[in-house]
Amino acid sequence: MNMNRHKSTGMKICVTFLMSCAVTAVCAQTYPTKPIRLIVSTSAGGPQDILARQLSAYLSESLGKQVVVDNRAGGSGTIGAELVARSAPDGYTMLVSATNFIILPLLVGNVPYDPIRDFSPITLMLTSPNILVVHPSVAATSVKELIALARSQPGKLNYSAGSSGASPHLAGELFKSMAKLDIVHVPYKGTAPALSALVAGQVQLMFSTAIAAVPQIKSGRVRALAVTSAQRSSQDRDLPTIAESGLPGYECGVGYGLVMRAGTPQTIVRVMNSHVLKFLQRPETKASLAAEWSEGIGSSPEQYTQSMKSDIARWSKVIKEAKIRLE
Repeated sequence: MNMNRHKSTGMKICVTFLMSCAVTAVCAQTYPTKPIRLIVSTSAGGPQDILARQLSAYLSESLGKQVVVDNRAGGSGTIGAELVARSAPDGYTMLVSATNFIILPLLVGNVPYDPIRDFSPITLMLTSPNILVVHPSVAATSVKELIALARSQPGKLNYSAGSSGASPHLAGELFKSMAKLDIVHVPYKGTAPALSALVAGQVQLMFSTAIAAVPQIKSGRVRALAVTSAQRSSQDRDLPTIAESGLPGYECGVGYGLVMRAGTPQTIVRVMNSHVLKFLQRPETKASLAAEWSEGIGSSPEQYTQSMKSDIARWSKVIKEAKIRLE
């Protein structure tokens, strides 16, 4: 009697599973059947928005359905992320995720989403490094020399950064932690004033976004020592990485990815992943990324998930050590 009941239950579970698989397969074959919203958690005109608009134009054509960019700025990116976290898990709402999407929950206690629990990663699209630059008066022409100088003058060297908790700030704290240095963070309201302070000699070094630093490097107003990425930039093969210049394992930059609501059928995630990877392989996309000192990645959903988890573990340690907290 019990055996028959167990068999009956097992058959029901099996049939339900097969039906679910069939529905998912059909869903993937017909997806999309309506317009898709691409949420950008910043205002129009920034790098995140520009990338989203290039992607939406390509996807609208390749998918045969309109992909609409929807800017939801505010709350340091939480407004856009929460909107996607609470959307239906049907593949019709996506978020262009930046590094702060992962890091903000480590800096603020009441963020209304969890980057791992609430989202289905599609792909890490690209990364963009920072460049370690110093004022020309600084007696260091390499990372090793800068580390030696900082160690000989504890507490004397200052580095500027824009928004607290943003990539340039964290790059400095990671450098400080790994090299065991006593250098002082001087916050500014944005990259432009932080870089201006360096040019004026008010601070000695900075981990600047590449796109902002390059004009100042070319003019000789600042000196570039290294990039913060794991590999040298294709834009300047002569500029070494910090990792190869005395701090093995050092890596920091801004990454842009694409995510959907957790629970979205993986077949839909795979469809979108395939289209985005084709977008990243286009010559015009590669040229656009190179102009911004960005490197296309195009990871699998699993690789992006692992990257997010690794970043959370690494930055949790740095943020805790530096006692960084945003109100």
